[in-house]
This record gives sequence, structure tokens and C-alpha cells, in this order.
Amino acid sequence: MAERFVRWARRAQRSVFSVVLVLLSMTGPVRARSIEGAPTTVDAPAGRLEGRVHDGVEAFVGIPYAAPPVGPLRWRAPQPAPRWSGVRPAVAFGNDCPQQRLAGDATPSDQPMSEDCLAINVWRPVAARALPVMVWIHGGGFVMGSSASPVLDGAALARRGVVLVSFNYRLGRFGFFAHPALSAEAGGRPAVNFALLDMIAALRWVKANAAAFGGDPANVTLFGESAGGAAVDFLMAAPPAQGLFAKAIVQSGANRLAYARLRTGRPGQISAEAAGVAFATAAGLHNPGANQLRALPVDVVQGGLGLADMQYDRFTAPVIDGDVALDDPVERFAAGAVPASPFIVGSNGAELSQEVFAPLLMSSIRAQLNQASLADLKRVYGDPPAPALIDDYLFTEAARGYARLMAARGAPAWRYVFDYVAEAERGRRTGAAHASELAFLFGNLPASANPADRAMARLMGDYWTNFAKTGDPNGRGLPRWPRQASGDPLMLFSDKGAVVERARDADRLDAVERAAAAARTETPEEPR
Repeated sequence: MAERFVRWARRAQRSVFSVVLVLLSMTGPVRARSIEGAPTTVDAPAGRLEGRVHDGVEAFVGIPYAAPPVGPLRWRAPQPAPRWSGVRPAVAFGNDCPQQRLAGDATPSDQPMSEDCLAINVWRPVAARALPVMVWIHGGGFVMGSSASPVLDGAALARRGVVLVSFNYRLGRFGFFAHPALSAEAGGRPAVNFALLDMIAALRWVKANAAAFGGDPANVTLFGESAGGAAVDFLMAAPPAQGLFAKAIVQSGANRLAYARLRTGRPGQISAEAAGVAFATAAGLHNPGANQLRALPVDVVQGGLGLADMQYDRFTAPVIDGDVALDDPVERFAAGAVPASPFIVGSNGAELSQEVFAPLLMSSIRAQLNQASLADLKRVYGDPPAPALIDDYLFTEAARGYARLMAARGAPAWRYVFDYVAEAERGRRTGAAHASELAFLFGNLPASANPADRAMARLMGDYWTNFAKTGDPNGRGLPRWPRQASGDPLMLFSDKGAVVERARDADRLDAVERAAAAARTETPEEPR
């Protein structure tokens, strides 16, 4: 039964993203993005850098934080970046990591792509000194994304009195790949979560260099969206990341997913090593050595992997390896195996429920449910269930769960729902889509944005940077955002501004919680 479900789920997944691929085309011509302004320099432990200063913000971009992970360094933990002499230009963003792009992405990039992509970017206010540091992890399903997207430009947030840092990390099979040959080469030590190791290396770079950029290395907030938010969950629970950041924000990244194991798959789920063997076989390599694997061309390794084709028989994203990732994040949070740090978590009002592929997502969710769970959900969502089930099942309920788990640890925790739709979109949408909050948060709205849109951007920027500064999003002149407590209060960002709601959709989320718990412990039934 599990095997039949896996085959069906793969077909459904391909169908979902085939629809997306038909509607969306590849992005336009490739061109490198650089920053403009007057020259400025910084002497950091990493080396002397020349950036640009514009409108009160100094920017240094495209800085290598690790050695290029190419040739013999492919599928190895990141190594120290080579030293340079003299002044290194830091005015052009680094390469994007190899990926399949989709037009319509909320954070598009058209940077050149290369396996040599481990670059970090820093924005700081002029005369910055001991400021809080915010480190951003981009999303993209662990298979696409870029820190060079203009939507994610850090100048506007830095102007609020923080040092803003973003970086690239290895994607797809370059970032997550296991194979018995690599495990043997490593002496049996797990070798698979290279992207998570990149993130840890970037955080170590921040720890070592923050002070030189006017930041406080003891006051680092890690934040990310979608896969970037899920990465924050993993890093909060990762022993090698402990002590590298003090606070965390998870945006549309809380989930109850059961991630793959290194060598033993869950029911209906392939192990990471089995996926690696299947990929190597498809690439024409039977029982290869590690050097043969590393000799594969970049385009073969990338292999069309992307949101349009996640290749579940040949690829797993983060893997429970017993080293960096000891268990699924939700289990680590529930076990109290994460620091009781200040924490913000939330989701958007209509993450995926209004997309053209929503019916296929609904079918995928129904396939995970037993009869009792389905009946329970129909009681509160209707029969057939309303599309809101998609958003609640994939995002909203887990955000509430993580907030509860952190509050139970005694951590100051806050939850939000972002449901503001830009006025220009209100005739086409009735809820905020996945990643639509990012242009508001980073303050990079289009020129067509109206005063209401810009007011929402100021609200989000104030709350997020207040949190980075003090560990509390509240501040003078802002509606008070209550901490997670009984009644599950949250801040709703909508066309009415920032409004507190309590016990929002409690009956629905309680039913989803029960269904999700059952789905994690039971073998899926045949799709209905």
C-alpha cells in the first residue's frame, strides 16, 4: 500500500509542477547584478574589502565565506575561503548556485550560475557600531533561490539600525547528496547535509567578522522564509550551530514533515543513500567511487531538479544524519532539544490555496489521511474540504504548534499571520500568497506601491528589527503584539494594519493537528 501511495504521490507531484511549468517560463537573459555608490572600505578578519556607500548604507557583496566547493571539494564540508592580499572588490554579487529557475518567483534572480557560489553579503548603516545582526536564509524548496534577488536587498532593513547579512548555500543535489562511496570515504561519518553545513559556515563567518562591520556578534538573529524558515528550524536543533545566533524568526517554514533518513527509509520513503545510488545509476555510474561521482558535469548533477520536478526517487532535501540533523525539527522542539531563545513564527493567509495547482495539493493531502482524520476535517472544513485546508495543513497549524512548544520551554515566542494583499492585487486575490510578505519586510516595494502598502512595510520592518535589537518585537508607537500564551494570541497583518486575534481558527487547526499527528505515525491509505 505504501509503495502504491509513493507512486501516486510522485505522479501527483509531477502533475502539480507540470501545471506550474506550463504557466511559467524560464527567466530572462543572465546578467550579473552589482551595487552602486561611492567607494568605501572595511578591514575585517576575512580581509580588506571595498564596497559602496549609498543613502546612508554601506554594502559589501559577493564575499567568499568558504572555498569554492568544486572539484575535490564537491560533496565535502565547506573549507576556509582562500586569503587575499590587498583590497578585494565587494561590489558584484556572487554566482547563484546551479538550479532550475521559474519565472513568477517572488524573489527572482538572473545572476550567472556556477558551482562556485558560496558568497555572503553585508549591509550596514554608516558609522555602525555594535548593532544587532540579522542573518537571512533565502527560500526555494532547497532547490532554487538566491541572495542576489533585488527583493531581498538589505539596504532598507539596515537603514533601520541593524547589520543585514545574506548568503548563498548549495542547492539541490549539490547541497544534499548521499552515496555509499561518499560515506565510505568519510570513514562512515555522515556526509549528506552540505547545504546545512554551508549555513553553519556562514554563521561562523558572521561570528568572526560581525564586529568589523559594526555588528554585535553576541546579538545575531537568524531568519528565513519557506525552505529558509525550515533551515532555521534545523539549525536551532543542530549541535554544530549552537552559540552562533541568539534569536530566530521562521516565516512560512514551520512544518511537520517526516524527513528522509540516511540509510533507512521510513514506510513509503526512500533513504538518502538509496536516492544517491538511484541518481548515480541514472547517470550511467554503477558502483562508482567518490572520484567518479565528483567528475560528473555540473549539468548532469543538477539534472533538471527543481520545483517543477523534485525527483523523489533520486533526491532528498535535508536528511536526518545523526550529526547535523539528529531528528525531524518538530521532534527536537517537542523534546526541548533547542535553546529557549526569543522566537517568532508565522505563515501567510493564503499560502498556496489560491494557486492553479491547489486541487492537486488537496488530493495529495487527502491521500495522507485515514478515514477518521478525513471525517474530522470535513466536520470543520466542509465536504469537500475548503481550500483553506491546504494552507492550514502545510503551514498554519505547524506554526501554532512550534509557538506552543517554544512557549512551553519558557521561551518568549510570538506568532503572526500575514494576510495583507497589496492594493493592486486585491481584485485578483483574497489572501496573501506564499512569500508575498518579503517585499514588505525588506522594504523593496515596487514604485507602484501606494501609501497603505508602504505603511504595512514600515510595520513589518519595525517589528522585525525591534525583535533583532531587544528580543521583543514591540516598540513605541506600535500596536502591542502579545506573546504566545493560552488562547494562542497572534498578530494579524491585514488591510486593517496590525491587529491582535486570539484562538484564530482554533477548531480547524485542532483538527489539522490531530490529522497531521496520525499521518506521521500511520501508513498512508490509497488516495480517495
